[in-house]
Amino acid sequence: MKEDKKQLASKSIKPTTVLVTGANGLLGRTIQKYKDDYPKINFLFCSSKELDITIKESIKKNFKKNKPDYCINCAAYTNVEKAEKEPEKAFLVNAEGAKNLAEVCKESGTVLIHISTDYVFDGEKRTPYTVKDIPNPINEYGKSKLQGEKYIQQILERYFIIRTSWLYSKEFEKNFYLTILEKAKRGEELRITDAQIGCPTDTENLTKYILELINIPLPLEGKGENYGIHHFCDKKQMTWYGFAISILEKNKIDNMILINDNSYKTIAKRPIYSVLE
Repeated sequence: MKEDKKQLASKSIKPTTVLVTGANGLLGRTIQKYKDDYPKINFLFCSSKELDITIKESIKKNFKKNKPDYCINCAAYTNVEKAEKEPEKAFLVNAEGAKNLAEVCKESGTVLIHISTDYVFDGEKRTPYTVKDIPNPINEYGKSKLQGEKYIQQILERYFIIRTSWLYSKEFEKNFYLTILEKAKRGEELRITDAQIGCPTDTENLTKYILELINIPLPLEGKGENYGIHHFCDKKQMTWYGFAISILEKNKIDNMILINDNSYKTIAKRPIYSVLE
């Protein structure tokens, strides 16, 4: 019995190959969770040990073997406090690593999707930051991420830089959401600051945004309408204190002592307001 034309056509379509760096982090693990929802995408997940973006030859070898159509760069140095003490390490990963990826992506014709941060802004604004606002980071982490953005824009025409904010996961790795729940279960007193305003963003929502972006047909050459800098975050503005209250309420925990406390001193300056439009 002959196969119908639709079946034959579907067999001839080459799947889109998407390489994900930093695959063991919050976002990388969330993308892995949803990979089966996108049967037309062939995912390749690489941890930072399997693919070190600070070593350009390692990237070249991987790209030559796998020929990715897209690279989602989730690899990053994200410890804001440590970055103040060891900025060279932050810049090595967030700036030079991004540069290495951009150069190899250009050689291989791969579209780079790079995850950046609200911390490229100084927090002096009191209305949401747009993609047209001029970045002005106030800590080493933000400076390193901005430098990575600049390298990508200098090297590539076909790229997405997606700035996001206050990423959390209800499932994976240590993060603010799970830390609040763990401390609540242990009956610990919670002291949380309300000195910053941002938009906590669930990695599941960011994952769906990125993968749907890949599903949109894009021009093969030039910058196109979709390429460039994008902002993505969940819609609700709140402080860390407000976020903690929200987490406790959603999990129906009402016997906790939650204290608004701004006395904790940090090494790195944080933007007071970093809501993204």
